Amino acid sequence: MVNITMRSQGAIDRSSLSSINAVTHDAVQAQTVQSLNSRKGRCAPRQEGSPPAIDAQTPPAKQTIGSQTPPATQAAGSQTPPATQAAGSQSAPVRRPVPPLRKPVRKGQKTALEGQAPLHTLKACLGWNTATFLCDVDVSAFLLDSAGKVPGDEWFVFYGQTESPDHSTVFRTEDSADRESITIRLDRLNPSVKKIVFVLTIHEALEKKLHFGMVQDAYIRILNEETGEELVSFQMDEYYTNVISMMIGEIYLHNGSWKFNAVGNGVAKDLSGLCGLYGVQVEQ
Repeated sequence: MVNITMRSQGAIDRSSLSSINAVTHDAVQAQTVQSLNSRKGRCAPRQEGSPPAIDAQTPPAKQTIGSQTPPATQAAGSQTPPATQAAGSQSAPVRRPVPPLRKPVRKGQKTALEGQAPLHTLKACLGWNTATFLCDVDVSAFLLDSAGKVPGDEWFVFYGQTESPDHSTVFRTEDSADRESITIRLDRLNPSVKKIVFVLTIHEALEKKLHFGMVQDAYIRILNEETGEELVSFQMDEYYTNVISMMIGEIYLHNGSWKFNAVGNGVAKDLSGLCGLYGVQVEQ
C-alpha cells in the first residue's frame, strides 16, 4: 500500500454531476490503488493471477517546450476558451486538428449505439488542444455497476492501468488527430458492468493552477471498431475555470442495448478525487 497525496479536497458542484448521481461514498472492500502519480508508459508488469499494479516510482520530469512561463488565462467564470498563442511562440503547445465529426450530438443528448447489426467492439477516441503546454490532459474510463461504483479498484482504466481484469477494456495513446483511446470488447465485458464513464483530467492541475478554461477542442467520438464507422460524436463548447476534471461522455446499458450520453460536465476534483467518487480505494 502506497501513500497517495489527494490533490483535491474542494467542494463538488453538484449541479454538474448528472452522470454520477447514483454514486455513494461508502468504503469499497477492494485492494488499494497503489499510485496515481505514475505517468504514461510507466505501467508496472503484471503477474499472472494478480490485479494490475500501478507503478509507484517517482515519474521522470516532463519535457517542456521553450519557455516555462504560462500564458495569461481567461477571466474566472468565462465559458469561452482563451485564444491560442500566436504561431512561433516558444510557449505554444503542439495542436492537432479535430477530425471530421460525422454524427455530432448536443450536450445532454442520449443516442442508441446499436442498430440492426449487433455491436461487438467499440472504440472511444478522444482529442483536445490546450492554450498552454503546461496543461497535460489524460483520459480515464471508470467501469461501473448498477450502483454507479466500480466492482473493484482494477475496474479503472487509465495510463497506469491500461486494461480491465476481464480484458474487455484497453487504454491506448494515439498518433493521429485523436490523442488517446479506450477500446471496449462488449462480448468480453463483465456482466456486472452497466456503464463506462470517460473522463478528462488535468495532471497536477491544483499544483500548477491549471483548469479547463485552458482546454480547447475537446471531443469524444464512438466508433464501431470493426468497420471504423462513427456511431456518435460530441465536441464540448463549454469550458470553465473552476473545473479540473470533465466527464465528457458515457456509454450505458439500457433495456439490453448500449447507448451514449453526451455529458460534458465537470468537477473541481483531480484523478484521486474522482476515484473516491466512483469507489476506487486510495490512501490519503
